[in-house]
Amino acid sequence: MKQVTKVVFLLNVTKVGDHACYKASNLVVVDIPEGITIIGDYSFLSFSSLKHIKFPKSLTSIGMNCFGYCSSLEQVDLLHTKVQQLGDYAFFDCRNLRDMTVPDSLQTFGNHVFHECYELIPLHIDVSEEYVSDEESDEERVNVTSQVIAHLRSLQS
Repeated sequence: MKQVTKVVFLLNVTKVGDHACYKASNLVVVDIPEGITIIGDYSFLSFSSLKHIKFPKSLTSIGMNCFGYCSSLEQVDLLHTKVQQLGDYAFFDCRNLRDMTVPDSLQTFGNHVFHECYELIPLHIDVSEEYVSDEESDEERVNVTSQVIAHLRSLQS
C-alpha cells in the first residue's frame, strides 16, 4: 500500500472538508494555498510526522480537532491570516508545539484548543477584547486572554 506524502489542493477550492486528509499521517509539510478560507473538523488529525504548516492569508476558520495529535508540530504562525475562529480542541495534544501566534482578527477561541500542549509557553495573542467559548460557563463569552493565561499556568504546575 502506497503512503500519501503530499497533498495538492485545486485552485478553486475554498474549504478543506471535514476529515479531508484522513490517514495521510506521513505528511511532513502541509502547504495550504491562498483562497482556502476554512479548514474543516478533523482535517489533519493524528498527523504524527507533520512538522510545518503554511497557512494562507485568506484563512478565516480552523475546525474542531483539526490538528489534534500532530505530535511533531513545533510552531504555528497564524499572524498574517484572517483567522476568526479556532475550533474546540484545534491543536489538542500537540505535545511539541512550542510557539503559537494568532492574529487580532481572532473572535472565537474554542474549548481546550491547546489542551495537552505541554511545551507551549510563548503564546502570542494580538487581541484586545476577544472571547472564548466556555461549555461550563453560564456566560456566552469569556475573555480569551484570561482563559489562555489560566491554561498556561495549569501547564506549568
